[in-house]
Amino acid sequence: MTQKIPFNRPYMTGKELHYITEAKIGNMLAGDGPFTKRCHGWLENKTGCNKALLTHSCTAALEMVALLLDIEPGDEIIMPSYTFVSTANAFVLRGGIPVFVDIREDTLNLDESLIESAITPRTRAIVAVHYAGVACKMDSIMNIARRHDLKVVEDAAQGVMANYKGRALGSIGDLGTYSFHETKNVISGEGGALLVNDPALALRAEIIREKGTDRSRFFRGEVDKYTWQEAGSSFLPGELTAAFLWAQLEEAERITSDRLTIWQRYHELIEPLEAKGLLRRPIIPDTCQHNAHMYYILLAPEIDRQKVLDELKGNDVFSVFHYVPLHSSPAGKRYGRAQGDLEVTNRQSERLVRLPLWVGLTEAQQEKIINVLSDAVS
Repeated sequence: MTQKIPFNRPYMTGKELHYITEAKIGNMLAGDGPFTKRCHGWLENKTGCNKALLTHSCTAALEMVALLLDIEPGDEIIMPSYTFVSTANAFVLRGGIPVFVDIREDTLNLDESLIESAITPRTRAIVAVHYAGVACKMDSIMNIARRHDLKVVEDAAQGVMANYKGRALGSIGDLGTYSFHETKNVISGEGGALLVNDPALALRAEIIREKGTDRSRFFRGEVDKYTWQEAGSSFLPGELTAAFLWAQLEEAERITSDRLTIWQRYHELIEPLEAKGLLRRPIIPDTCQHNAHMYYILLAPEIDRQKVLDELKGNDVFSVFHYVPLHSSPAGKRYGRAQGDLEVTNRQSERLVRLPLWVGLTEAQQEKIINVLSDAVS
């Protein structure tokens, strides 16, 4: 029987259940227990952010961002269309208007050269989405934001352990968000984090995360009771989730190293297909250290992507495409607006195929994947 090669296989370090049991024995199951504090410390030390706060998803972290930035109906937020729905939805929930800008040909990240033409008097923030753990051109984006007095949010859902010019993704803008969903490199099943880089936002971030109360200040002995301070919600993950995540963060360096080895092997195996003009491999700028979150290819325009995916599936290789651009979706048309024709977004989104990539993927499995792919595109 042929062994199926899944698109993703969540990786376990071996310590997850041990730490979950430790949390259970300690009778600390709600949020912000010892394991949460360990995770916060790790994130702050690793990224250099002012404050890290675990959330129950990256979506929740983005929703916190919208509250922290006081987004009001009619406020505009510049972002790529080629991203997950949460990037836009978090702001739409506050009445914000996503303004979709085209992406770069090379990295598929927000095209920084198009940002200023999208700015209006209603613009409040720029969201830089680091696609595949490869950094946007953050120097340019930060300069634009400073000139126009705008906030910069890094959607680094795919960017844990990646950096730009030596700075951790998520730690460069005013605020950053991470995902620890089971499809990411470092996981907790569901989970995320908010990185607060602007110290002026740190206390409010704590309050918003704790249902709008100053509960964290109370437990630190800074106030004699905690009360409702402003609008917020319950954004904390439980301590069992944090215990699982701690087992992953302890091994984050090794996990990243293993994934980079697999990514590089793909890159070398696929080079002959690129040389024949059948596809394009990912492009990593010199300023970026990526984290091997995914390996994708861009098929030549004349190749039918669905036939390639069907051929891979027929040979027990499960590959997928990625986002349907938000500007072309029903909700995107209703709540947002496109700046320009987004020609690159439309074209590249229809050509992209993601290949299986997970810790434990063997050389033999990769060779099979590339053999099937070669037959499918030739």
